[in-house]
Amino acid sequence: MRWARLWRGRAMFLSTHQLRPPDDPTDESGGTPSPYGGFPAEGEDLPYKVEVWDEDGHYVERVLAVSSSPSIGYAAYYAATREYPGRQVTLRHKSSVLSRWNGRAH
Repeated sequence: MRWARLWRGRAMFLSTHQLRPPDDPTDESGGTPSPYGGFPAEGEDLPYKVEVWDEDGHYVERVLAVSSSPSIGYAAYYAATREYPGRQVTLRHKSSVLSRWNGRAH
């Protein structure tokens, strides 16, 4: 669906898109599969995990990111160390700790 809108005397075309997985039964377009793949299957292994620990360092307070890619995992870990500078942050690959930020002591 396209809409035309005038902006300073020129026609500007806007379009709307609805995103769905290619195997969605309500897909009327015939379902051309995406070259980027579909959604991850339920239970798919995402081995890289970024965790933020509680202030005392006793338990994981939240998992900020999970990924199948080591570069995305490390990027999320690096961002978490900047976002939570006083907290302990870990980057894990399955059960192994790849990197640990212990936070700054003030």
